[in-house]
Amino acid sequence: MQQQSVAKALNAITYAAKREASAGSGDIASAASVNTTRAGLALGDAKAQKQERTATTKNEQLQEVKFVPQSALPEGQAYEDFIFKTAQVPTRDGLHDFFNGLCWHRFPLAKRRLNQLQAAEIDTQGIRATRGPVRDALTLFDENVVLMHAPDDVWAALQARDWLRLFVDLRDQWQQVHLVLFGHALLEKLVTPYKSITAHVYRVDSDINPHDEAALDAWLVQDLQPAKLATKPYEPLPILGVPGWWPANAERAYYEDVNVFRPKREIVAKTTHDFA
Repeated sequence: MQQQSVAKALNAITYAAKREASAGSGDIASAASVNTTRAGLALGDAKAQKQERTATTKNEQLQEVKFVPQSALPEGQAYEDFIFKTAQVPTRDGLHDFFNGLCWHRFPLAKRRLNQLQAAEIDTQGIRATRGPVRDALTLFDENVVLMHAPDDVWAALQARDWLRLFVDLRDQWQQVHLVLFGHALLEKLVTPYKSITAHVYRVDSDINPHDEAALDAWLVQDLQPAKLATKPYEPLPILGVPGWWPANAERAYYEDVNVFRPKREIVAKTTHDFA
């Protein structure tokens, strides 16, 4: 039996989602959503965690992009520009583009917003040797972001890169943390996990229910603004440090590996100066 291409498989998922939505049985699962109170990291299959969505969002999802072979992208045209103008996503066979397609299904509004912003930057700045701060931030979001809904103490420790406080002292507070894996390159890395995998965390407003993915998707559309993105509003997070996501992190020593859990640069600089 001939193996189906990734593009065809993703289009089949789109078709199945439309049928389920029209039948009133929900839509595509949140396969990569992981609550940190679980015993471990489990991506699940594509129908493991069905989420209810509003009728409006369901109607918008019926206008999903189409996935096409990579060869459909004309030579010399930017990938993002092609998607914006044709509503078609050039797709290679392999996990990277497969996970990208699943993200399109799961967060259609946010993915469209990212694409609109990329296309606007290309329209005004053109294609240059360097992407510029906004396009860099957009690409980073698309590829490597994890969305975090967390208490202020947890967020402050993450910003300070105070890893022992974050993961050891505040470990109980991680029961109140909700993470959503968004970046498709991040998902691909986690297929064969290693300790130093580092995600870029984007904080979700406290008044957003992180379990309502329709609301989260809509919120991202409003929150993803060029001025904010230009500041690169991300915090690095060694993702296998999340309590319960990797067996070895049950031990304090796991977080004492400074090659992975690195202090902020200004802290390193101050320490070096103090001993000079």
